[in-house]
Amino acid sequence: MEEGVWPMVHAERAALLDDLARLDDEQWRVPSLCEGWTVHDVAAHLVDTARATRLRFVLGLVRARFDFHRQNARGVERERGASPQETLERLRQVGARRSTPPAPIDSRLVEEVVHGEDIRRPLGLSRTYPQDAVVRSLRLQARTPAAFGGARELVAGVRLAATDAHLSIGEGPEVSGTALSLLLAVSGRRVAPGELDGPGAPTLAMTV
Repeated sequence: MEEGVWPMVHAERAALLDDLARLDDEQWRVPSLCEGWTVHDVAAHLVDTARATRLRFVLGLVRARFDFHRQNARGVERERGASPQETLERLRQVGARRSTPPAPIDSRLVEEVVHGEDIRRPLGLSRTYPQDAVVRSLRLQARTPAAFGGARELVAGVRLAATDAHLSIGEGPEVSGTALSLLLAVSGRRVAPGELDGPGAPTLAMTV
């Protein structure tokens, strides 16, 4: 199972590196979809999560007094280079890593796909993600409690129906959209009007 996931993770890292390498300094300062973080901050976060090991994660969480937000903020501060080029090089250096915190391996896909969109959408960039990567990410988010960064409570009572994949999750009023749009919505990101449809859409959608 893990052997199939890591090539997808590495492919997403490589694709994002290609996009980031084309940005100018002003674009690195653009606010991302991740509230309070710029494009540069998200890139630094991805360096931090790529370096994560089980021990490093646990020790960092203890030092942050079990506050995930504080832990993430410290990771960004630690891995954010003095310039975009320095952060880009750090991201390049961790591109092939296979370390992970104490979390399901598919969480590495969630990191790459969701944060990839955190960066690309505000910059007007697009990527056609492998369907399996998005579907696996969505399935994980839907079954993971909010306390661990998931959306199990948010999607309780609705049925997620992907319009571009053979995927249906849950029971209740339907929320339809592409697997990527559903993934972003359950991950707390704003999606554009019309990306989600169905009677259950108001439960999920934070539209812009």
